[in-house]
Amino acid sequence: MTHLELTGVAIDFPTSRGPFRALNGVNLKIDQGEFVSLIGHSGCGKSTVLNIVAGLYQATEGGVVLEGKEVREPGPERAVVFQNHSLLPWLSAYENVELAVKQVFRNSKSKAEMKEWIEHNLELVHMSHALHKRPDEISGGMKQRVGIARALAMQPKVLLMDEPFGALDALTRAHLQDSLMDIQARLNNTVIMITHDVDEAVLLSDRIVMMTNGPAATVGEILNIELERPRNRIELADDVRYNHYRHEVLSFLYEKQRKPPEGVTTAAQEKNKPAKTTELAQDLHSNTVSDGEKAAHAAA
Repeated sequence: MTHLELTGVAIDFPTSRGPFRALNGVNLKIDQGEFVSLIGHSGCGKSTVLNIVAGLYQATEGGVVLEGKEVREPGPERAVVFQNHSLLPWLSAYENVELAVKQVFRNSKSKAEMKEWIEHNLELVHMSHALHKRPDEISGGMKQRVGIARALAMQPKVLLMDEPFGALDALTRAHLQDSLMDIQARLNNTVIMITHDVDEAVLLSDRIVMMTNGPAATVGEILNIELERPRNRIELADDVRYNHYRHEVLSFLYEKQRKPPEGVTTAAQEKNKPAKTTELAQDLHSNTVSDGEKAAHAAA
């Protein structure tokens, strides 16, 4: 049975020169426990898709259904991890996670149960040693671990991750990728993750959803990743199948969906162009992420 379904999802953003269609006809079915990555060039609407699933934006057409219920607003069953950890700087790691736990479980868990649950989730991301440290006292990778713990502590049915490791150095990113694979294997969470990293997408995913260029971006191709779990990045480096999947994604991005040179407008872009399309798409993408973070905090 389909756990999460996007059907005919399209969204228009109002502009002074008319509506700008960022997404059009996005269809996707995701099963329970599946790890799905969204990949595509900047401005293809990846974050917009994620924010619609999160309930931070309402689709102009179509919609999202989670376990038979239409998604209309943010909810704790859909937790978001942003590229920016978004921790409150005056609170400790424990207190940042505690905020989410109190919001979700204040009527169902006792204080002792909440304390145990907070510590359990921080232990999952290997942060038990830094429970009482504030964000300015820990590294960027550790901050992101706390952000993941906060999301997991909400016991979400779907974990939404918007380039969660994009701002980290390569070694820290690799450690967190391994931790995420371990956590997902233990909890069987459904995960939707945005990434620009082809190797990350192939390593982590059950399926990779490749988006076409905007405006009116949609699902271009879906690649099934049939690699056994658990996955070891060292062993996969020389795996023929791994390198085949990697080639398929690179081929889509840099051959089938090659970005036109600066200043060149395609026929599809011209058709959907209410203003300076490239600049507008970038502005909308930036505003979507920023507004999404604000809305997530407001909902917490």
